[in-house]
Amino acid sequence: MDFFLGLYHLFLYQPIFNALVFLSQIIPGKDFGVAVILLTLGVRGISYPLGAQGVRAQKKLAEIQPKIREIQEKYKNKREEQTKAMLELYKAAKVNPFAMFLPMLIQFPIFIVLYQIFSHGIQPEQFSLLYPFVHAPQVIDPTFINFVNLNERSLPLAILSGVLQFVQFRQSGPAKPKRKKGEKPDMASMMQTQMMYIFPVVIVWIASSLPAAFALYWVSSTVFSLWQHWFISKKEKHVEQRAVTNN
Repeated sequence: MDFFLGLYHLFLYQPIFNALVFLSQIIPGKDFGVAVILLTLGVRGISYPLGAQGVRAQKKLAEIQPKIREIQEKYKNKREEQTKAMLELYKAAKVNPFAMFLPMLIQFPIFIVLYQIFSHGIQPEQFSLLYPFVHAPQVIDPTFINFVNLNERSLPLAILSGVLQFVQFRQSGPAKPKRKKGEKPDMASMMQTQMMYIFPVVIVWIASSLPAAFALYWVSSTVFSLWQHWFISKKEKHVEQRAVTNN
């Protein structure tokens, strides 16, 4: 266990802590909140290819939703055949449904580190972990724009993180299928709708119980995701329009 904890501190905690302190010292105002935002953009920028892969996977899954529902209805009581048909559909559509979860998996270690850094406040003792080229701040001010204390909980930021998560679900989710009058929605559509409303509430609950640094990171990351989805969708739409024009 000590070996893995050592690896965690060496390759995750220490680099992220150093990046946070370094950023806070080079920006005007030495704002740790702005440093968290810049750190978020840096992490999401580095993982942009994985994020783009996740966005494309979401779009392809949305496109093949009608076929997915057909398979679910056809093999309603035949789990093995349904799974096999689903895998064949994913292979034919060249889509990896697990790709859209990769950006989230990358962010979890960042969440853990930020929680450890801000849960007890940044202490002078932690500066012993700084690299030689990173100078320790003379004054520790864990506030964002002189308003939000990153060491404490922030309900407004928590609510904002939930609202943005809901917007992201609406942006990336497939369009609701048209149903005949009196026809009940299928189980997948019901679960999708429930997740769209339940998950943002869960995010608000988690973010409101943790230091505000977590909520600020979640807000910044979600805004980046919204931009990335919009940018990739616009780019692919432009490519499709140009292909149609050339033909």
